Amino acid sequence: MTAPESTGTGSPARADGSYAVRVAEDAADREACFRVRKDVFVAEQGVPEDIEYDAYDAGALHVLAVRADGVPLGTGRLLYGPEAAAKTGGDASVGSLGRLAVTRAARGLGVGAALVRAIEDAARARGLGAVDLHAQTHALGFYERLGYVAYGPEFPDAGIPHRAMRKPL
Repeated sequence: MTAPESTGTGSPARADGSYAVRVAEDAADREACFRVRKDVFVAEQGVPEDIEYDAYDAGALHVLAVRADGVPLGTGRLLYGPEAAAKTGGDASVGSLGRLAVTRAARGLGVGAALVRAIEDAARARGLGAVDLHAQTHALGFYERLGYVAYGPEFPDAGIPHRAMRKPL
């Protein structure tokens, strides 16, 4: 697969133009992000819908991957400032990457890695020095390939085993 390149607007995109990643800028983009999360986390993984969406969503930066025809392929969010500090042990210089989801049809296309890079770029632009995340244990290898290091014990989140991970920027 071709590595994501810049679209000229700071958003990664595949060189063949099959998808682009952008910051969710309006209500329609945010709704597309929430639909992807519902498909992946609620429908596929059985996460209760009442815990999938939380108070952090309103202040988060959301990113969205879309096919050239506008079909949503994936999403993720970045928490920063006080919201992130609440999730990262009080350190406001660390962002919190979360709710990374890629539709079943888009898996294996590099969408997840492009979303992570876009979130890291947004974190750098906000002056953050690192990004933390809580990875489902089956996804540890994916995040390790992107430079994240696991720390601390395994813990359950929505009934799914997770590990905390961090990457300095």
